Amino acid sequence: MDFKHILLEKKGPIGTITVNRPDKLNALNTEVVSEIRSGFETLDTDPEVRVIVITGKGEKAFIAGADISEMQDIDPLQAMAFAQNGQATLRAMERSDKIVIAAINGYALGGGLELAMACDLRIASDTAKVGQPEIKIGVIPGWGGTQRLARLVGKTKAKELVLTGKAIPASEAEAIGLLTMVVPLDTLMDAVMKVAHSLAELGRFSLAAAKHAIDDGCEVDFEKAQEIERQFFALCFAHSDQKEGMTAFLEKRTPRFS
Repeated sequence: MDFKHILLEKKGPIGTITVNRPDKLNALNTEVVSEIRSGFETLDTDPEVRVIVITGKGEKAFIAGADISEMQDIDPLQAMAFAQNGQATLRAMERSDKIVIAAINGYALGGGLELAMACDLRIASDTAKVGQPEIKIGVIPGWGGTQRLARLVGKTKAKELVLTGKAIPASEAEAIGLLTMVVPLDTLMDAVMKVAHSLAELGRFSLAAAKHAIDDGCEVDFEKAQEIERQFFALCFAHSDQKEGMTAFLEKRTPRFS
């Protein structure tokens, strides 16, 4: 498929999606979201790809938000469809068995931060700013922002950010647990790729099991969460990665995961 608004690249086990609208600060509209979803599905179904990186073109913005010009005149039913489309796209990323990393190279605001929060890891440049400014234009986050933000940083901090609409610097976002790591802008992609390749060397099944155990367990009470963990733990013993990993440990060598 030919894409108009994203760049799709694969190098070995790492797939990269770059939102390519720098003149619009990589803002998201329906067409862009559709391309992101299609590009993600291409990488997600590729058996060679272990880690998927999502970033934005240029140095100013990761994704500066949704395209307001598209939303300005829609009615409530159209707004519902717009939200459902965005939520479904981000949920597909979140539920992927592959590890997804957001390489945040600048502003991650509104829908941009919502997309980043659907990723497993968020590595940002020290020039980045993040926030949910929707309240300032008379709406609220609609792609899972109110829910993921509260789960990541707690209800009190989430309310502060959503109700004020303020953007915070990367250093503060890292301090409250919203970002995984902050690095200088000129080293961002090197840092992201170093993490991506280190993950790609690990067992595919155990990575997915760990990801889903954490995500699913956070949605239920502790007893149910422990049951979820037990099930994923037990399933690891049905996969060759467990045998190889433990054998390599006992033989004092580097494991060769399938």
